[in-house]
Amino acid sequence: MNRRELLAHAGILSASTLVAIGTHGWAVRTNAQTTTTKRLIVIFLRGAVDGLSVVVPYQEAIYYNARPKIAIPQPGKDGGALDLDGQFGLHPALSDLLPLWQQKSLAFIPASGSPDASRSHFDAQDYMESGTPGVKKTPDGWMNRLLAVMSGHNPIQAVNVGATTPRILSGRMAVASIALGRGAANAIPLDRPQVAAAFDKLYDRNDTLSQTYREGRTARKALLQDLDAETKMANNGAPLPNGFASDARRLANVMLRDPKVELAFMALGGWDTHVNQGSSQGQLARNLNQLGKGLAALQSGLGAAYANTTIVVLSEFGRTVHENGNGGTDHGHGNVMWVLGGNVKGGKLYGQWEGLAGDRLYQGRDVPITTDFRAVISPILTRHMGLNQTKLAQVFPGYTPGQSVSVV
Repeated sequence: MNRRELLAHAGILSASTLVAIGTHGWAVRTNAQTTTTKRLIVIFLRGAVDGLSVVVPYQEAIYYNARPKIAIPQPGKDGGALDLDGQFGLHPALSDLLPLWQQKSLAFIPASGSPDASRSHFDAQDYMESGTPGVKKTPDGWMNRLLAVMSGHNPIQAVNVGATTPRILSGRMAVASIALGRGAANAIPLDRPQVAAAFDKLYDRNDTLSQTYREGRTARKALLQDLDAETKMANNGAPLPNGFASDARRLANVMLRDPKVELAFMALGGWDTHVNQGSSQGQLARNLNQLGKGLAALQSGLGAAYANTTIVVLSEFGRTVHENGNGGTDHGHGNVMWVLGGNVKGGKLYGQWEGLAGDRLYQGRDVPITTDFRAVISPILTRHMGLNQTKLAQVFPGYTPGQSVSVV
């Protein structure tokens, strides 16, 4: 058994540990450390959320004709949308987010997404996470490339909330991970003093593996301290509730307490609503309610750090304009992006909306994409995260910005 196998045997290379295995190692190789207060959090809704139920074009009769069972009623009606701007409304299950809209720190970009035409969940997610739509051979994710061009690398500069490293964070720069739910701070074999002492002695040299081991130990210790402090403060003798809100609150407290954490990613499933999607009540409404509560918890938990944080919510593609025979919707094209944050110029919708008339739809059935998702993220990276155009080109190779949706 070699030294790397010993690490796996001890549990430090398992999915349950706070220090995740990237595709090229499990701890970041550090340089001189500098920190910044600018943060970016990306939340991916896997399964293709129905954007037309999130941001409802309630002034368009076509919307109601196309969705006799699942359309969200107009504002003022029973279960009606929450008016945003006189043309669009927010799903009522997302009422926890309405104050952020009113405070102008929440914006939406309808008819946005990946320009690739795939309706495959696997391909569409891969393209959005690699940042290279239509290119299947891209070896890494755009958030990993972002980490590579940022200054001040440290073992917990990028954090994934989940058991495995997602495509968007895969690459040569390894990241730290926080486990989901109550098991976030569960002990691993290396946490035992006797085991830790033995491994510290084994990896006390200056070779690459020994240095990465020590950096991984540093990352785990830092995150465990943050999680322990958060748990003691938030629990007040009671267990945390299950679900997105508790995970979002945990992430918020880690970021609030430790300015070294600058990038974070979370993914939520359950958005593939082919059957019994529901309207103001039902399957989708329940998921949106949990999402809204979680985002509100994230914003609240960040406290003063929210002023320097941008949160992006996106999904691989939208869903068909017309409902299907099962009371659901099928895979579509254009969707809606959400952007929240202290520097967001919110309280408005961005991009170009062409309506739902048949001749304006993509292939006669879907919301078209008039805003490339990279046109939204690119200004966030330059204006909020401070990247220059050379570094931006490394994050999104081959992309030439034709439009810029400046939400920050």
